[in-house]
Amino acid sequence: MNAPTPSSARISIIGAGPGGLTCARVLQRHGIAVTVYDRDPDAHSRNQGGSLDLHDDDGQLALREAGLLEEFFALARFEGQEMRRLDRAGNVLDHHVPDEGETAAPEIDRGQLRDLLLRSLTEGTVQWGRPLDSVSGPDNGSRTLTFADGATVETDLVIGADGAFSRVRPAVSPATPAYTGVGFLEAWFDAMETAHPEVSELVGKGSAHAADGKRGLFAQRNSGGHMRVYLMQCVPADWIAAHGLRPEDTEAIRAHLLREYADWSPRMLRLITDNDGPYVDRPLLALPVPHTWEHSPGVTLLGDAAHLMPPLGVGVNLAMLDASELALALAHSATVDDAVRRYESAMLPRSAAIARSLEGGAQSLLDLPDPDEQGFGPARR
Repeated sequence: MNAPTPSSARISIIGAGPGGLTCARVLQRHGIAVTVYDRDPDAHSRNQGGSLDLHDDDGQLALREAGLLEEFFALARFEGQEMRRLDRAGNVLDHHVPDEGETAAPEIDRGQLRDLLLRSLTEGTVQWGRPLDSVSGPDNGSRTLTFADGATVETDLVIGADGAFSRVRPAVSPATPAYTGVGFLEAWFDAMETAHPEVSELVGKGSAHAADGKRGLFAQRNSGGHMRVYLMQCVPADWIAAHGLRPEDTEAIRAHLLREYADWSPRMLRLITDNDGPYVDRPLLALPVPHTWEHSPGVTLLGDAAHLMPPLGVGVNLAMLDASELALALAHSATVDDAVRRYESAMLPRSAAIARSLEGGAQSLLDLPDPDEQGFGPARR
């Protein structure tokens, strides 16, 4: 089979997250047709998660290629670059206050970023309510996408941008995510300035991180007066059930947490007790290091589908950089096969090197701060 040119190819992206949508936007800017399939019923059927800091050396580069950097800056929270490191008593150990005009890593809500990217696409680019079941077909021919309802689509290139539990990944790799041993429990706070003024003062305008060697927490401002706190512990993946608890039993989980964090100050315990609504269990998973695969002309991966890592500052930024580079490779290559080879020759070594540097890094979220260490490494997403 002759490899199709990108301009004539049927290109399918699975997943309408920041990575998949960035890839689609850059492709369309270069006149290349693409369809995005997503399992969600519509764009706003579920909460898209917390705040993201987009870095000037990867995420922002991708937005520049997408022609959306200025629109991003208009939405971004530059004050969200403030970071505090606290001890378990609530004392400030380190404090970064962004300079006026600092643009290294401004914050934006994940939902706002998704909406920005969606608005930039040609109408009808994203097909909602299309959960993928499997990818089949020969390495040297077109691929068949089979969806959960039994419908099928033929495509010349399928791009897996569908996250940790990618349904595209099995077409090129048997790897599955494994539990890192560190669990997050997410808590939400609303109306920070009026309902939670003490917590608001403690965290500041951006984020705050504290750890005692066994436990930790990371508080992060979102837009609209909201905040998310991630309670971090080394626990079994099934720790809630193992303690006889149920995810929906907020009061019982809170009582358990108060026992676990009993030697933290009452001021810090407000980050555990004063949340609005239930907790959300989020065990940290990662793919094997390094995660690579044999080249296949009709399938490739980006973002967490390709290199799921602990949340230590790389996730969405790498996904968007992957997306931009793949789209540009397609725009500037003679065939789809040439483009995928060009993309993977850069992406796979880069992601492997970063994954090696972060391997086991989930534990660092709980470590006591090194008094000689400067700056902020943990929990940037």
